Amino acid sequence: MHWRQYATLAAMTAPAEVTQSGLDGLTVFLKAAGDGLRLEVLQVLGQNSFGVLELCEIMAMKQSGMSHHLKVLAQAGLVEKRREGNSIFYRRRLPPADTQTSALHGALFEQLDQTPLDTVTAQRLKGVQAQRAAQSRAFFVRHADDLARHQDLIAEHEQYAEQACELLDRAAGGTDTVLEIGPGDGRFLVPLAQRFEQVLALDHAEAMLERARREVAEQSLDNVRLVLGEWPEAGAALPPVNAVVMNMVLHHLASPAAALEAAARQLTPGGVVVVTDLCRHNQKWAVEACGDFWLGFDEADLVSWAGRAGLVLRDSLFLALRNGFQVQVRSFQRGGAEIDNRL
Repeated sequence: MHWRQYATLAAMTAPAEVTQSGLDGLTVFLKAAGDGLRLEVLQVLGQNSFGVLELCEIMAMKQSGMSHHLKVLAQAGLVEKRREGNSIFYRRRLPPADTQTSALHGALFEQLDQTPLDTVTAQRLKGVQAQRAAQSRAFFVRHADDLARHQDLIAEHEQYAEQACELLDRAAGGTDTVLEIGPGDGRFLVPLAQRFEQVLALDHAEAMLERARREVAEQSLDNVRLVLGEWPEAGAALPPVNAVVMNMVLHHLASPAAALEAAARQLTPGGVVVVTDLCRHNQKWAVEACGDFWLGFDEADLVSWAGRAGLVLRDSLFLALRNGFQVQVRSFQRGGAEIDNRL
């Protein structure tokens, strides 16, 4: 979409009587969106949240220049800051309701998400995400034996596993094959093996797969196959599945949005994604103790990422846990079957 079309859309969506302050707001917005590099930054931020230095690496520019462009985008309401532990990340801001630029804001993001990212920029983006994945993988190799104890300080498996099974049963997207991303010690593989003919479990750390392997042997689960690989890259070698399960995994992944998009691609029509993860919190100790990359997620984050991936929210449950944490258990369904939407 050409910038003149954006300007026309802004004029069409504005009230008949526009105040000077309203015109000023449109001017700021159009100025921010009228720069090719800033549009590319918004494309990148549509993939994930990034720090300034990461954006500098992706866009191949100096920090002073990137900081200027982020300031312009922030003044226009297109990006916002978010603190994760001791680091500050930038993310796209959702279109606000009932403002002069609401429709234009939404149309801009929609068009950017439909436009392929420049090949070179996409390669640099992939490199930054690979660095994040390597850091996560190294953490799990070092702390495989202590991880369960640390994670139980946040949420015991039993506290959310029953609810995850309930949402999985409600969705009934098929019982042929299920894929669990990040099975950890393998405890959730037991109820999955009872519900599906074949269970695939993917983890990027051999040390964690070994723990799951012991659980599979102890429980005599003969319909479970463990796979070593990165998500979402490993998805290309896996068959279509009726369900994808991610229990307390997204906050460890380099790109949660990309993980949900890959899960949607893996599903058969009518298939379901069940996500259990932390709500947004500010307890920085979880980063060091549990290898968390993100301090939970706002409720709207998962819905927005899933929607862009072609998934529809089906069910939501929220659990208050120890030490002030709250867990959200969400199910999303791919088109192709009748969907009962409930918040």
